[in-house]
Amino acid sequence: QVQLVESGGGLVQAGGSLRLSCAASGVTFSGYAWFGQAPGKEREFVARITRSGGLTYYADAVKGRFSISRDSAKNMAFLQMNSLKFEDTAVYYCAATIKTLFRSGTSDYDYWGRGTQVTVSS
Repeated sequence: QVQLVESGGGLVQAGGSLRLSCAASGVTFSGYAWFGQAPGKEREFVARITRSGGLTYYADAVKGRFSISRDSAKNMAFLQMNSLKFEDTAVYYCAATIKTLFRSGTSDYDYWGRGTQVTVSS
């Protein structure tokens, strides 16, 4: 059974940091991504990483503040979130794909976690 389980969300003051983790199981993925969904808004791309080579790509809004990484041996992905802003408040979803080519759209990813809430107080 394929499963993605996020952890690490919580309440943090603006300027603080959080580290999200995603534990994957059931299949070998070619890449991972994180998406955020704020209340009343669509799910938006945050960052992605390839399993092999660790190539990364970020949304403009998080460049220089967030860092995505993976541990291929443990089938895990991470999102280090620094200098958090109020507008980063959202439910963050881990996504994974078995596609060879993938980019930043929700349709590029085959599997999703249930999400973890990140709340940044101003």
